[in-house]
Amino acid sequence: MKTIVTNRKARHEYKIVESFEAGIALMGTEVKSLREGKANLRDSYASVRDGELILHGLHISAYSHTSHMDLDPRRDRKLLVKKKEIKRLIGKVQEKGLTLIPLKIYFNDRGIAKVELALAKGKKEYDKRRAIAERDADRDLRRAMKEKY
Repeated sequence: MKTIVTNRKARHEYKIVESFEAGIALMGTEVKSLREGKANLRDSYASVRDGELILHGLHISAYSHTSHMDLDPRRDRKLLVKKKEIKRLIGKVQEKGLTLIPLKIYFNDRGIAKVELALAKGKKEYDKRRAIAERDADRDLRRAMKEKY
């Protein structure tokens, strides 16, 4: 599994409830650009439109060695998920106020591009500060234990 890009702010901005995997419908030059690592997940999210899961805001730069077929780098991309999974996600997103956000894009063992999506709930500002304080305290504790032994 080769990770292409990760959404590092996602775990800071959201509380992850559940994560799952989905395929992405891409054009040929987009796949080549992903293999070069030219993608950005900042401000991207997924939604359900007409019974399909759509990824919005994913930026895939143009492939460097092409002279034709310039695609919009921020176009909406269809995510490949089973209908049963989509129906389950519709229920959770509508009734519980959860959001679908991409955590990372990677190539699996067979070389197929996949997205790790998460059902997430937005954190409040005080939750973010508390998480930072806990992380700092844990780091200090590990440092003290390391120096002791």
